Amino acid sequence: MIRHLPKSSKRLVGRWRLVAMSGWDREDIDLDEPGFIEFAADGTGQIRFIAVTGGLDCRATERDGSPGVEFTWEGVDEGDQVSGRGWAVLVDDDTIEGHLFFHLGDDSSFRARPSTGADELDEA
Repeated sequence: MIRHLPKSSKRLVGRWRLVAMSGWDREDIDLDEPGFIEFAADGTGQIRFIAVTGGLDCRATERDGSPGVEFTWEGVDEGDQVSGRGWAVLVDDDTIEGHLFFHLGDDSSFRARPSTGADELDEA
């Protein structure tokens, strides 16, 4: 069953460039390619940073009156199966902030900005 994100959360739809994570520095985030998190209008998404790639299952939410998304995810990290959960909230039109958790492992807050498709290295 495909769930569409409600209107309030549609502002999060698209690819967001990970510009900062509390658990890793910028060089690590972009190890293989620029890190990103992406939310699709159908309630799915994807994430990539360091050697981690994963698919998202998203649910719309609100945090302190701002549109957001809560998600579970699963994927691979250097060939090992990994999974977890997380959330993101729209801070303003140019920034989302959230937190990513690995099941039985690390966790990290993150900040992201809209992806331009270029290999941008703007400071966070």
